[in-house]
Amino acid sequence: MSLDIVILAAGQGTRMRSALPKVLHPVAGKSMLGHVIDTARELKPQAIHVVIGHGAERVRERLSADDLNFVVQAEQLGTGHAVAQALPSITAERVLILYGDVPLIELATLERLLQRVSVDQLALLTVKLTDPTGYGRIVRDEQGVVQAIIEHKDATPEQRLIAEGNTGILAVPGARLGDWLGRLSNSNAQGEYYLTDVIAMAVSDGLVVATELPLHAMEVQGANDRIQLSELERHYQQRAAHRLMAQGVTLRDPARFDLRGEVTVGRDVLIDVNVILEGKVVIEDGVEIGPNCVIINSTLRRGAVVKANSHLDGAELGEGADCGPFARLRPGALLGEKAHVGNFVEVKNTRMGEGAKAGHLAYLGDAEIGARTNIGAGTITCNYDGANKSRTVMGEDVFIGSNSSLVAPVSLGDGATTGAGSVITADVPAGTLALGRARQALIQGWQRPQKRPK
Repeated sequence: MSLDIVILAAGQGTRMRSALPKVLHPVAGKSMLGHVIDTARELKPQAIHVVIGHGAERVRERLSADDLNFVVQAEQLGTGHAVAQALPSITAERVLILYGDVPLIELATLERLLQRVSVDQLALLTVKLTDPTGYGRIVRDEQGVVQAIIEHKDATPEQRLIAEGNTGILAVPGARLGDWLGRLSNSNAQGEYYLTDVIAMAVSDGLVVATELPLHAMEVQGANDRIQLSELERHYQQRAAHRLMAQGVTLRDPARFDLRGEVTVGRDVLIDVNVILEGKVVIEDGVEIGPNCVIINSTLRRGAVVKANSHLDGAELGEGADCGPFARLRPGALLGEKAHVGNFVEVKNTRMGEGAKAGHLAYLGDAEIGARTNIGAGTITCNYDGANKSRTVMGEDVFIGSNSSLVAPVSLGDGATTGAGSVITADVPAGTLALGRARQALIQGWQRPQKRPK
């Protein structure tokens, strides 16, 4: 059966106390609405309709895509009114209603819910709570058949004792939706058009209301303030950590690990505490990542080691390569097999060949470094002249003395050497020693300056 999905994302979120629209607040580095849209896409609907209101242009600008139909709810008159704004674009046999501030809903839960929908049956996702305060209550008859949903503010004291709450996530036969929305009334404590009133209408029309439960209550938790947002973040990270450990990753402390993107992992991976993975990260077998590292859009090949306090962004470590502690690898940094970058070395747009080394205190930008080349401490590639960037090329088995400055564009042949403290401004042929420094002078009997008496 064909499927349309409507995502309600028009709320202001005043309790966030923020200029940012509520649904754009992030969980694990992605907006709440972004999470919901990504899950919706996995259901392969014929259309996704996003109902926006507060901060509409900002939401549209941030998440605009060819497969999204944005619909504006100019006045926030309730969930039923919000869905009605998308009604002219809805043509599918089934319609699924989701919420832009409920980011952790699982695909499997929605698939189970959609399986319950037919021409004479709708499906409602409910949740069992020890404290359902604020939730609409699921009212059932003596046989346990759903009769209606009563909003918390409209519920009697007896109805408020019901522990089964409404999540708002609903799947209905598309042919019925227009009729039900047209019959909604705002005669309630809030003066709004409640989507939940559709349940009583469906029962009155002879339809069956089937229910499903999420595997975990946090799947249907929304975020109305920063406290709830932090709860969603922790649950997401806990879930991500458990999935990685199930794949064979050792996390020294699952409570001190953050995933803000997608990660592919091999076997026998070790990740120490306070590691953050962002974007798309690939970690192959036997990789070790030390504490306090940030790794963004990077690939770590088999047996690579990232030592403590290192920052990688758009980098690749070859098999058996290592970096850190306190290394910074910027976009385009590629360390070949068994290459080594040590503490306080920054690498940008540079390829280091097999076994090449930069032990400490160096900047390597826009360079090609051959196999087994050794970069001394304090070395910099002077790649920027204030207007343009140029490349430095080093062959194999080059030795760069400490505190050398290589002024690009410049090339050093295989086996070339630079003396410590040299400024290299011209190409160095293979097997040649280059010295580019002032001659040392000795002044006998020189007296240091003395402090003047006060």
